[in-house]
Amino acid sequence: MQREVTWRIRSPICKAMAGPPPKPWPTGEAMQLEPLVRRVLAPNPSPYTYTGTQTYIIGLGDGCAVIDPGPDEQEHLLALDAAIGEEHVCAIMCTHTHRDHSPAAAPLARRTGAPIVGCAPLVLDDSGPRTDAAFDRTYEPDRVMEDGEQMTGPGWTLTAVATPGHVSNHLCFALEESGALFTGDHIMGWSTSVVIPPDGDMGDYMLSLEKLYGREDTVFYPAHGEAVEKPRQLVRGMIGHRRQRENQILRLLGESPLGASEFVPKMYKGLDPKLHKAAEMSVTAHLLDLERRGQVARSGEQWRTI
Repeated sequence: MQREVTWRIRSPICKAMAGPPPKPWPTGEAMQLEPLVRRVLAPNPSPYTYTGTQTYIIGLGDGCAVIDPGPDEQEHLLALDAAIGEEHVCAIMCTHTHRDHSPAAAPLARRTGAPIVGCAPLVLDDSGPRTDAAFDRTYEPDRVMEDGEQMTGPGWTLTAVATPGHVSNHLCFALEESGALFTGDHIMGWSTSVVIPPDGDMGDYMLSLEKLYGREDTVFYPAHGEAVEKPRQLVRGMIGHRRQRENQILRLLGESPLGASEFVPKMYKGLDPKLHKAAEMSVTAHLLDLERRGQVARSGEQWRTI
């Protein structure tokens, strides 16, 4: 295995939609992160995936699990074949079913005979252009894992940790032997996660952050971006960041009623125009949560404080 290549974020709290590090990126290479964990970067960089989706292989050589197999792209599947080699694949595990995470599960299962386990299937009919990856309609798990359920293999144990919010079916996976947590898109190493209604729910997302803050994981391995070496510090900062956004929304509504899109230039100074829709949907997620809590109300497209 090759030595791990890392890049650094600029602050303990990830900046929303920060730019990627300079190339070259270790796409397609099996990087050893710790004795039980290897990482393979998929060739699908974008404004929403950073340098691409990171697939993790768990195991010492006698039998492995593959977490978030990624997009169904031949280049990535060949890289996974090379990383796995002759090793037996015990399970293919998915944190959620956005199309940059789970589509490679089916072809990888056909190649290896391994069961697909993890999150529940979820497909929504879109009413318009999405600001994140669309849902994977091909995902058919052999086993859906509930919160606290475990998958075991030679020398490793992975426990499902339910973390709805980014999407309702999101799971993280805790590696009991090392204290690592594979966080999918719930917590990323380069940006705050996008919460897109109707399935994304800000109230659930905040509860899931609080849940992780109460854990004692030693490192987070996200599907996008760097490993997080101070997990509780980052989670605390993310909770604070979301509360600041919430307070900012309430302050702006205290000045005048606003439509969701009108918050973006006031709250996200200098944001790339390509990301305005994502910011608007994040604001909408906050507004829906505040509405549920009785702090704001809407009339048509306009929101106001109560």
